[in-house]
Amino acid sequence: MSHRPRKRFGQNFLRDEQVVHAIILAMNLRSSDRMVEIGPGQGALTRYLLPAVNVLDVVELDRDLVSLLQQTFAGSKNLRIHSADALRFDFCSLTAAGQGKMRVVGNLPYNISTPLLFHLFSQCSCIADMHFMLQKEVVERLCAEPNSKDYGRLSVMAQYYCRMEPVLEVAPESFYPEPKVISAVVRLQPHEKKPVDVDLQALERVVAAAFSQRRKTLRNSLGTLLTAEEIEQAGITPGARAETLDIHEFARLAALVLV
Repeated sequence: MSHRPRKRFGQNFLRDEQVVHAIILAMNLRSSDRMVEIGPGQGALTRYLLPAVNVLDVVELDRDLVSLLQQTFAGSKNLRIHSADALRFDFCSLTAAGQGKMRVVGNLPYNISTPLLFHLFSQCSCIADMHFMLQKEVVERLCAEPNSKDYGRLSVMAQYYCRMEPVLEVAPESFYPEPKVISAVVRLQPHEKKPVDVDLQALERVVAAAFSQRRKTLRNSLGTLLTAEEIEQAGITPGARAETLDIHEFARLAALVLV
């Protein structure tokens, strides 16, 4: 390895060529795609993305890796390297009017994956789809349905923004250094139209409160936001628990909450 992985950046570099090819295949790339890669690292995916698209933007926080990428791909005319923190990066700034929406891919640092997902969700209007390597348990939570053990706050809020589909599992030995968890690739496609028409702040408050103590009934977990009578007004039993509700039911509850 020409770069020592840094724990503070959550660096686990993908080194399995078969996994790289599987990701590229799953994306079904076209040369006209407006492609953005988050956390390119040493370029395992980058080297296959470059010949497939006309323009590739990559966002990398580690300045040493930025220098490495600049050296490795010095002759590439279609690569634009952004030395920046993806958590604060304005992704929509990469697309101009009339250029179409971007496609995003990345092996996300597991220690910041959830806040990074929500940062991207806030910019869904300029994103066509996303393919991310995450911890398998995070992918399971993203894709979980009501009445399952993995269903929770992340499931509901992510499904407000996107359709989710697991693509493949990835073993620890596919990385250097090897993580202590199994990983998975997930496809996220932002909704053209949100599944519910609701005030987002109210929905976030209801979902957060409902799952804050998931074994409690809604009567108790939502006690500071809604009365039992108001919960019934939304057509929901106050004795129900959060994990039994779908996003439409959460939206009906949120509609009764004063923001």
